[in-house]
Amino acid sequence: MRRIILVLITLTCLPALGDGGLFDDSQKWPKVTATGWSDERYLTAQVELIDELGRQRLGTPVRGNMGDIELLQRIVYRGLIGKDDKQTLQAMGAVLGNLMVQTRGLSWKVYEDEYGRSRAVCALDTDHCLFPVTMLSRRLKVGLMVDVQKVFDNAMELITPYLPISPYQAG
Repeated sequence: MRRIILVLITLTCLPALGDGGLFDDSQKWPKVTATGWSDERYLTAQVELIDELGRQRLGTPVRGNMGDIELLQRIVYRGLIGKDDKQTLQAMGAVLGNLMVQTRGLSWKVYEDEYGRSRAVCALDTDHCLFPVTMLSRRLKVGLMVDVQKVFDNAMELITPYLPISPYQAG
């Protein structure tokens, strides 16, 4: 009986939830961390999926340059990916994200918030991120005809204020 009372007293003396106590499950959201090996392998596999589709159906590989926007647009116009093929739709976003990384100095990161974990491209040393993996897939899934260049340009416009300014850009 004394042990039960002692346990109850101990538990009531612990700091309340959310105050940093033993049972504190509050988080500082979002958490932006480096990608791990499995994330990098996943993104590579996604790009390879689009590369294979482009080579087989259009005779054009993923090249890793702005010409990939045209490849993605051709895939969209020809309807080469079904609305329910979530993996391949999202693979188009991995190609788009690589372009964002290569052309704007963003980097692939893991973005975690109260809703879950996502792969995102983020401005360096910030939690300002874009989510290219779903930028195209969500639109295509509901039957919209996507202008890939416009999606890319709009995303770049959104993230530009958070990018570091090069001394050569000043003025």
